[in-house]
Amino acid sequence: MQEWFSRTELLLGKEALNKLNGSRVAVFGIGGVGGYAVEGLVRAGIGAVDLIDGDKVSLTNINRQIVATRKTMGMYKVDVAAERALDINPDVKITVYRSFYSGERALDFDFSKYDYIIDAVDDVDAKISLVLQAQNAGTPIISSMGAGNKLDPTAFEVADIYNTSVCPLARVMRRELKRRGVKSLKVVFSKETPVRAPCGNEPLSENENPSRASHVPGSVSFVPSVAGLIIAGEVVKELIR
Repeated sequence: MQEWFSRTELLLGKEALNKLNGSRVAVFGIGGVGGYAVEGLVRAGIGAVDLIDGDKVSLTNINRQIVATRKTMGMYKVDVAAERALDINPDVKITVYRSFYSGERALDFDFSKYDYIIDAVDDVDAKISLVLQAQNAGTPIISSMGAGNKLDPTAFEVADIYNTSVCPLARVMRRELKRRGVKSLKVVFSKETPVRAPCGNEPLSENENPSRASHVPGSVSFVPSVAGLIIAGEVVKELIR
């Protein structure tokens, strides 16, 4: 194992590092949460990562997304993340998809080839499709719930979707997944009540549907990043069991 993994090997052991090196993880959504999830995976030694996102870096991303700098504005987020990943570990196998995921595009992906799937997309319909496709393929998946309008990174928890509360997105996901017979889904969510910003749109209440609202949530650097790193940690811990 390469020397730069030596500190990880001291903690996890050589066998675990070999497992991570032989694993392939798909990350859907390379934004504030997904970008940091990719960072955590690559630095932990995951051997292959697929990056799926059709968005390009914009000025409003700079305050919170690891792929966003003045130099990367206008570039596809997946391309920036891929370049960064290879700069960290030249041996990692990166596959990029410069497109947004939707249920209509599900057949473009072989979900059974992944060892784990990370759902870090914003669209509710896309999230539901990812969960259903992962379930059909027998591939574990972890989903990010809402990280917008939050200021307390210590309020994040890892739980089953049916044990969540407060988060408006989690509420919608609970209802829709129950309708579709999904009995369990591992998620990262925040119990923090959405902050009422001094300007801009009011945050969603738990009774509002984020898939139909026009709200643009406020966000800062130290909340979605924490959610992304928590997700990466959960994936790594499960892959080495």
